[in-house]
Amino acid sequence: MSADAALDPLKQTLRQIHHLHDAAAVLSWDQETYMPPGGGAVRAEQLATLQTLAHDQFVSQEMESRLGTFVDLSTGALHSQHASALDEPSQALLRETWRDFSRAKKLPSAFVNQLERECSLAQQVWAEARKTNDFQRFLPNLQRIVKLKQQEAEYLGYTDSPYNALLDTYEPGSTVAQLRPLFATLRTELIRLLDSIRQSPVQPNTQILTQSYGQTPQMDFGRLVLKHMGYDFQRGRLDLSEHPFTTAFHPTDVRVTTRIFETDLPSCLFSCIHEGGHGLYEQGLPAKHYGTPLGEAVSLGIHESQSRLWENCVGRSRAFWQYFYPKLQETFPTQLGETSAEDFYLAINRVAPSFVRVEADELTYNLHIMVRFEIELDIIEGRMHVEDLPEIWNAKIQEYLGIVPSSDAEGVLQDVHWSFGAFGYFPTYTLGNLYAAMLFRQARTDLPDLDRTISQGNLLPLKSWLNDRVHRWGRQYTAADLITRVTGQALTPEPFIQDLRQKFGTLYQFPTTPPASKHE
Repeated sequence: MSADAALDPLKQTLRQIHHLHDAAAVLSWDQETYMPPGGGAVRAEQLATLQTLAHDQFVSQEMESRLGTFVDLSTGALHSQHASALDEPSQALLRETWRDFSRAKKLPSAFVNQLERECSLAQQVWAEARKTNDFQRFLPNLQRIVKLKQQEAEYLGYTDSPYNALLDTYEPGSTVAQLRPLFATLRTELIRLLDSIRQSPVQPNTQILTQSYGQTPQMDFGRLVLKHMGYDFQRGRLDLSEHPFTTAFHPTDVRVTTRIFETDLPSCLFSCIHEGGHGLYEQGLPAKHYGTPLGEAVSLGIHESQSRLWENCVGRSRAFWQYFYPKLQETFPTQLGETSAEDFYLAINRVAPSFVRVEADELTYNLHIMVRFEIELDIIEGRMHVEDLPEIWNAKIQEYLGIVPSSDAEGVLQDVHWSFGAFGYFPTYTLGNLYAAMLFRQARTDLPDLDRTISQGNLLPLKSWLNDRVHRWGRQYTAADLITRVTGQALTPEPFIQDLRQKFGTLYQFPTTPPASKHE
């Protein structure tokens, strides 16, 4: 038996455990789309049972024995007899499996059960609290989740900040110490660009986007764009949910959702493109490695880079609308028949502080993320009380964006993430924007005709490039290694900043070169 074939029993065990996670994911998807309200309580029990079973199997003696055959369970180092015999993918599989195993081993089964139950119930309460603009209704659930996440950080262990333990769940290797200077640099540049835009005489007419647009044609157009992107509807679905999301159970079964507002055309359109980017990543993962780390996305930052690349680099580009705008006019002739392509382009790229993150423009979006990062950090480190969140949220939104939410529904209750315990998730959105800018630049270098093919409605060359450069590797490389392999440089905010300066300087008619540095 070859050294790689010796891994088969471990892979089979991983797949069986993954089946339990997939079953739970189906129930979670149903909870967000079609489950009747009365099913909430029992659904929480079902999810808790499945996730606890998966956890118990993953940290079982059987799993420990199979993994321990190849690695030192205390350090993750390969045993000497396997270090030279196993190929690079097999070594990566063991490295990532040990990482997951060592983290899971630190979490008691009863804790996993309690956290899953609380989060499932909290999502349902959050949805009602958001509809009724009632933060107090959600407060007890959120307080329990925060305590559980603080407890999770203690179980996992950390250096410097408990937030690092939670951040590592979503963006392995990332730390508060790395994010703070990155965000500080980005914030300075974003505020500078925002000030230039505020002084610009250019005023895009966004009223064309807030006319009455039928729900069915909005959904149909979103489906059309997804097909052009290469999203395979034989292996995927598009449905409605309270908060757009993507989930996948296998590369052959990927689900994306959107939401529709009659007087907000961009909401459905860009959430379809955004979630489609996530969906393409999931459909592009190697099915032969299903159930193992090599069949999973490397990090949420890289995952978000796929959605933001499609949404912003492609979906908000002139090239994209050269092909799709006439089709949109055909879909909505009364609303858009007399509107020029340039006026539409200006409208969808308008920069203006707004309350809702998922509806924010690509410049101010990252300021929304910084608000959430600072709040999460203060909560997890114990400097902020959960009951004070609405007031603190509003104050930070005013500080960063100069506006104040009129209700908790457009303020602290707008995001679903905290209801399912995803503390440490939000920074990956900004990391995704930075990765996306780097990846799209490289795609343009590797595909010299990319802008022309996009303008012809042919989005498949870009999809194929992403399949080859990003999707097919799963977790074989870390996020840092992957971005360096593809672009030749480590993560940097400069391409993103330069692209924003060029795009919005041209659009809003201000200098696209950075201001000269002052030396004092």
